[in-house]
Amino acid sequence: MMKSMNSVGEALTDVSGIGERLAQKIIDELGGEKELLKAVENLEIDRIASIEGISQRKAIEITSELLGNPVPSFLKTERAFQIYQEIVETISSYAHTDYARNRLTLLHPSTDTDAMRSHIEMVMESKKMVSELPVEDLRDLLKKIKRPEKARPPFNPSRAILVETREDYDHMIDMGLNRYHPVIMNPEQGELDEYELIIYVYSEGMIDLEDTFNTVMVTADSERHEIVPEDVLGYFRENTDLLRGALEIKRILGMETCLDEVLAIMDELGSLEEEEVDIDEAVNSVKAWADSELRDLIKDIDLKGEEVLALLNQGMTGKLERIFDDVLKKACEMIKRKTGVEFDPFIKSYPLKIDQQELERVKRLESASRNIRRFERRVDAASRLSELREAVENEIRELMEFDYRFALGLFAHDYGLVEPEFGDEIILRGALHLSLVGSENPQRIDYKLGNPDNVVLLTGANSGGKTTLLETLAQVTMMAQMGLPVCALEAMVRPVEEIHFISKKRSLDAGAFESFIRTFTPVTMSGSSKLILLDELEAITELDAAVKIIATFIEFIRESESIAVIVTHMAREILKYVDVRVDGIEARGLDENYNLIVDRTPRIDYLARSTPELIIRMIYEKSCDDERMVYQRILEKFQKNG
Repeated sequence: MMKSMNSVGEALTDVSGIGERLAQKIIDELGGEKELLKAVENLEIDRIASIEGISQRKAIEITSELLGNPVPSFLKTERAFQIYQEIVETISSYAHTDYARNRLTLLHPSTDTDAMRSHIEMVMESKKMVSELPVEDLRDLLKKIKRPEKARPPFNPSRAILVETREDYDHMIDMGLNRYHPVIMNPEQGELDEYELIIYVYSEGMIDLEDTFNTVMVTADSERHEIVPEDVLGYFRENTDLLRGALEIKRILGMETCLDEVLAIMDELGSLEEEEVDIDEAVNSVKAWADSELRDLIKDIDLKGEEVLALLNQGMTGKLERIFDDVLKKACEMIKRKTGVEFDPFIKSYPLKIDQQELERVKRLESASRNIRRFERRVDAASRLSELREAVENEIRELMEFDYRFALGLFAHDYGLVEPEFGDEIILRGALHLSLVGSENPQRIDYKLGNPDNVVLLTGANSGGKTTLLETLAQVTMMAQMGLPVCALEAMVRPVEEIHFISKKRSLDAGAFESFIRTFTPVTMSGSSKLILLDELEAITELDAAVKIIATFIEFIRESESIAVIVTHMAREILKYVDVRVDGIEARGLDENYNLIVDRTPRIDYLARSTPELIIRMIYEKSCDDERMVYQRILEKFQKNG
């Protein structure tokens, strides 16, 4: 359950290693408590981890704390938590996006059976879905899906934002538009001519720009992208590859999308970008043609006496005038075809002279016109794209959500998971420890407890799978209560509020023994329902004391709503003090490779023998000659006693 805003700062400081100063820094950098809670609700762990001083692991802890994650209150021992982590790590290995990976990391057990069933149903649907999809293609594409990147503002000093008042100037700075172009006010004479483009953001229109033709006018209340279209276009350019990959996934999945429209706008914008025409080169090449044409035509002129006199007196005859007019007309047409601009840069003479002042005027005018056209096209594209931006981000998030379901579906598919039932017993048919899936000829197990036998002693062969059975019970219970299908052919699960898994590690000294008694006594007496898994606790103290302690614990657990499985080699002794069901796993002998032959499914109400003799024989058969003598002598004593 999400923490309230009143307790956000308090909850942050509850996370280990986060003091008040760092907690406040997190809130400030994310834009306040409301924004932090939004990031947590959306599982934006990467945003939280981007804050200096916050690691990915710490970001997950923060998210978990603010979501009110109940994992610590459910998993009461170190081994129980390790088993939970192993499950989560296995599932997380199927994720392709950080979002899905983080969300899977936050999967936790629940006691809400409706929520469990709903999530299990979704996973089973996902399992069916992945069997019908091109999995490898999707995996490759999903690896490239991530949150869209924010583009860094590309500062372009060749353009300027012109404003009229100090208020407008401050408004542009507050909007951060000075990161794109210089913002100017009260320009000096000729200053505006230094820029390729002036974006005049006006309130009153009081600045006279009659002689400036490199200007576009935008009202002061315009949207950001109408003043600086790169604000939107940069974002889409930065994420073009992401969007193309996302579109491909959407098409595979047959999902509705606006990404094709977005990419069409981007492609259209690129195709409309005009190549800059070299007007100088065009004019010079046309001049060369015109000079050659004039020379050839003038050679063929037959002048009469009075035309020669007119040429001497006036500098041009009617025939020459017509030749020049015809050639210059064709030259201007050629320039227009080459440049798209209609102008006459030539002075009549032979060879032709270029009017440099006119040429420079046209070049400046054409450059300004081209920049204005580009700006208008960019604003139009940015306007269309800005309307689609929220939909695009929702689609990317939708794909990350899909990856969450896809990962769960792959996990369920690869591990052959089935939907469990919920009841007042634990009943397993064909259950398998997750680590054994995919191994050669794994032996599935059947088991039942809970009604009326809520406490069971488990006896039998060393290396016979007793610890594996306990871990399988823990896995099945945890997974079902995490809203996951389970690794079995059929399963019924009895929901509990806590899981305690205490495993043998070493003999406990007096201090550790006292600590165990003080820790475990409340477990047997509390009112919450528990799954208690104890693995060979006789190591805690000497035999007679251990028997009495375990028998007493059994009596209290039997009177509670809890379930317990206790692995022990002291079943005969315990039965003297308490009436309890005993199940057994027994080795039947050695195979041809001298490995134990064990039926790993426990026999109900059966006190199984331990198998030290078989284990000694297995070691004997696999040992070198020097060691065999020792094992041979041990076996002789077993046979003599037998």
